[in-house]
Amino acid sequence: MKVVSDTSPIHYLVLIGEKHVLPALFETLLVPAEVIRELAHRRSPSLVRDWATTIPSWITVIDHVSSLADPKLGPGESAAIAAALDRAAKLLLIDERYGTRVARDLRLTTVDTVGILAAAAEKGLVSLRASFDALRATSFRGPEELMDELLRMDESRRA
Repeated sequence: MKVVSDTSPIHYLVLIGEKHVLPALFETLLVPAEVIRELAHRRSPSLVRDWATTIPSWITVIDHVSSLADPKLGPGESAAIAAALDRAAKLLLIDERYGTRVARDLRLTTVDTVGILAAAAEKGLVSLRASFDALRATSFRGPEELMDELLRMDESRRA
């Protein structure tokens, strides 16, 4: 399955120590070079920058990607959405609300960091509570009500 990622899902999964879920869930991840540049930016946390300088073998960097002419999209979002369209990806990993809306309007299937962690928890790859606690300790601003509901569902499933 072709899966493309924007910057923020990788950023936060690396930051909270859960990057191992990406190859476990998706095997290979297509990542535009612009996304790698954003991850390696000097303002990124050092953990994320370090990860971006030694790209794992399960990442395929896409060097030549078209972009969308939408000034509200950041360079990484634009490149990720365009790559998903160009490569006929089955899934786009993206957190930003506007970018998600644009992607869905273009008939792309999306999942965010919260959804990735929920899928990983279903497969026994992470503790959802610990992952969400770690995520909440970062600058991530996700859907709190959804996270709480997913935690309740996870606890019911494990009970």
